Amino acid sequence: MLGSKLFSISRWWAIIVKEFLQLRRDRLTFGMIIGIPIVQLLLFGYAINNDPKHLPTALVVNEQTPFTRSFVQSLKNSEYYDLKNLVNEKEAKDGLIKGHFQFVISIPVDFSQDILRGREPQILVEADATDPMAIGGAVSSLQGIIQSVAQKEFKGTTSYLIENKKPFSVIIHKLYNPEGITHYNIVPTLMGVVLTMTTVMMTSLAVTRERERGTMENILAMPVHSFEIMSGKIVPYILIAHIQVGIIACFARLLFHVPFFGDGLALYFATVLFIIANLSVGILISAIAKNQLQSMQMTIFYFLPNIMLSGFMFPFAGMPKWAQCIGNILPLTYFNRAVRGAFLKGSGWAELMPSIVPLMLFCCLVLFLATKIFKRTLD
Repeated sequence: MLGSKLFSISRWWAIIVKEFLQLRRDRLTFGMIIGIPIVQLLLFGYAINNDPKHLPTALVVNEQTPFTRSFVQSLKNSEYYDLKNLVNEKEAKDGLIKGHFQFVISIPVDFSQDILRGREPQILVEADATDPMAIGGAVSSLQGIIQSVAQKEFKGTTSYLIENKKPFSVIIHKLYNPEGITHYNIVPTLMGVVLTMTTVMMTSLAVTRERERGTMENILAMPVHSFEIMSGKIVPYILIAHIQVGIIACFARLLFHVPFFGDGLALYFATVLFIIANLSVGILISAIAKNQLQSMQMTIFYFLPNIMLSGFMFPFAGMPKWAQCIGNILPLTYFNRAVRGAFLKGSGWAELMPSIVPLMLFCCLVLFLATKIFKRTLD
């Protein structure tokens, strides 16, 4: 009896070996131990960029002269602008509203002639400022571009044009968030982040908890189908998600004074799709996970790419192409665009459709997979 009360190296070592054996059997947990730090290293090391370049830009040039070609070439050399030539200015503005472009740059008629006559013509640059961080570097580069063009083009007999003034100027219009207020961008998109975390986690834990406690067998003894069980698990959390959406929307308007210009019904439809998509992911995780610990680990593994690659924390346009491809699969990316468009741009059904359609496709695919795997798990 006295010996059993003393610390035993052999017993202590047996416990350690037992835990390592348990970890070896739990391959999902072991995979998360290795996978989560690797994912974080890849995301922070390669995908995150606070100074995005190659931003999609619509270029409306109303004349072709050496001056305009020099200015366009300087834009390309800066690497901040990925230029697409458009003749129709209305098409460029529509692309800006729908999020296809970050900038619209318009060079007026008689631009070169006005320069030579000393009239200091102006180039209009319209920027989507819903995410102020995304356009900061590109806007700052414009003054350097003007100086570069002036030094290159105005030599010899035309050098007098830059003696005491700039030959031309750039007028920057920051649309949708002209003052660059950060919480106008962050607060509405918090709705998507909160919904992603809570709905996925609550749903996945609810099912695995039933399995761990043994109450799932009682449910299975009832004359119900797998879809009835799954949908019955989802509905309460849809109501909870609506409460969360209401709280965030009210605080955004009343506490942070975030404006809302869009179609409320269109945004609500996108929100319901987003909620269903996340709840379906939760059901899918619960069907794969064997216990609550695994559900938590898989939820975090799903949550990290969503928050990093959706444009919530870092500019979407600043990520490399491979990271954007991953981001374009995630529902939070499209929901963030829909929320920002509705709150700040005044987007309606037509403008939100490029975000609503991918959410619908994601819902259908994940709900189908969740139903199939969940049914197989019950069997």
